[in-house]
Amino acid sequence: MNTLKKFLGIVWMLLGPLAMAFLIMQAIDKVGLVHTEIERTNTILQWAIILFIFFPISIGLMIFGFYAWKGEYDQLADHSSE
Repeated sequence: MNTLKKFLGIVWMLLGPLAMAFLIMQAIDKVGLVHTEIERTNTILQWAIILFIFFPISIGLMIFGFYAWKGEYDQLADHSSE
């Protein structure tokens, strides 16, 4: 089970930057498809909000993956007092 946790830790560390790169590529693509200036401004604002929300999530995913890869989750507590 610990091997699976370490493997998934590497997956999470890779998934964070890949997800952000995908979102940035989608934002550039969607902003490029807009025709009028007002629609362009609205689209840029929408994608800026999306990226602003998902950037900390992807950083947290990478941190979680790093801790899983380092083995911080190998020994889990049995009770809340631990």
